[in-house]
Amino acid sequence: MKIKLIALSILFFSLSACRDFLDVIPETSLTSDSFYQSQADFEQAVGGIYAPLQGLYNQDWILNEMRSDNTFFIYNVAQRGGKPQEDPATFTLETNNTYTSGKWTNCYLIIARANQVLKTIDAASFDDAVKSNLKGQALFLRAYAYFDLVKNFGGVPLFLESASGYKETFKARAEATDVYKQIVADAAAAAKLLPAKASAPGRATSGAAYTLLADAYIDQKSWADAETALKTVTTLGYSLLPNYADIFKPTNKGNPEIIFDVQYAEGTSQAIYNALPYLFIPILADPSILTGVKPASQQNYGGYNVPTPDLLKVYEDTLKDQRFSASIGFYTGPSPLIGITSYNRTPYIKKYLHPHAIYGQTADNGPIYRYAEVLLMLAEVANEQGSQADAAGYLNLVRARAGLPPLSAGSQASMRASILKERKVELAFENKRWHDLVRSGLAIQVMTAKAAKIKANPQAYYYPAGSAPIATAFNITDRDLLYPIPVSEIITNPDLKQNPGY
Repeated sequence: MKIKLIALSILFFSLSACRDFLDVIPETSLTSDSFYQSQADFEQAVGGIYAPLQGLYNQDWILNEMRSDNTFFIYNVAQRGGKPQEDPATFTLETNNTYTSGKWTNCYLIIARANQVLKTIDAASFDDAVKSNLKGQALFLRAYAYFDLVKNFGGVPLFLESASGYKETFKARAEATDVYKQIVADAAAAAKLLPAKASAPGRATSGAAYTLLADAYIDQKSWADAETALKTVTTLGYSLLPNYADIFKPTNKGNPEIIFDVQYAEGTSQAIYNALPYLFIPILADPSILTGVKPASQQNYGGYNVPTPDLLKVYEDTLKDQRFSASIGFYTGPSPLIGITSYNRTPYIKKYLHPHAIYGQTADNGPIYRYAEVLLMLAEVANEQGSQADAAGYLNLVRARAGLPPLSAGSQASMRASILKERKVELAFENKRWHDLVRSGLAIQVMTAKAAKIKANPQAYYYPAGSAPIATAFNITDRDLLYPIPVSEIITNPDLKQNPGY
């Protein structure tokens, strides 16, 4: 009997020890309970919120610039793998498009990471000033992601807490008005927490938060609220650079005109370089003709985001307006494409093509907000509130830097058109134009006119001889003002409803 009791005791203590062992968090792995504790933990976590911004920027030219009248693409007869990039531009988009799906995924990745930081940071013990800065960055990035979503998809599921279980990842779409309310709340809170000067390159500041806040107010036509936010930005030390081209040089990062941008670096162990300048030049057998970097293999990609004839005509004076030569280059020479024997002054985006050392890698940052746009926003809110003279004043600050003469204050309608035109040129290739057309109510009208020109003369819009858009292209309707919810999300989440018309 005694032997049985001893055996049972040994078994009991063995099981107890086993249970205790299983309860110990392994030192070689991290959980949300063990990680979000120190200042270093939160600095690393907030850095992770920024990471998907590169993914968003890398596809935004497709969904916002090529979708508009600013740019198009060179139709490559021999290589049709680029159709998902072309579909937004030809309005033949399908619900499984890689780039709309990528936008959705990257935005919600930012939101999920921000939510985890915001859930845990108040309980952590470290310097309050540092904590406020990190919390402000998380709020700014969550607001930025929701703003990107609501502009492109309309009302979307609103997640403000990190999910603790599978079922919590399913939500129905919130109304767009509720999404905007959250954007305003987050951006306003971030503006009060963030410093005027960035804690590190590319990090959000109070200026970025106030600019985002104003942008969201403008979308809702809350002109007075937008003006208040924008005038705060004007007190924070930003200014226009004298030379437009200098704004975008990798050697001039963090200059006084940049309010917020997406960071890239060349030649690191991480794949955080910017390859977009290679996509934005014509397809060439030897791209070093334009990039200056050898060795260079035959370029099997390129020919995207090509400035349209419509955009080229908008520049009032291509000799005086320094934005023209800084933004657009032209190439004449042999072409490797079927149906295009040679390029004849084919335009390409020069704005982000700067000296670099490694083929396919540049360090050009992606501008999101800069001070020139703040001035153009101020012009817009002044005009919409009936102050045409003030609107002209702000507008002419931007024109003067470009080298153009001032405009006189006109009617509200004429000033509205002038401001929209100035945004088209000043912010060309900065992924603003499509949303400008949508929010101004001109998207269908402008894009239908562009479609008619392409169908009438495909070769003027970079289709090779003998080719033209398919018959179903450019059937532009109200449904196209929003992108479709990715079909994979609809299948996974039965509570999601698709946008009308898709």
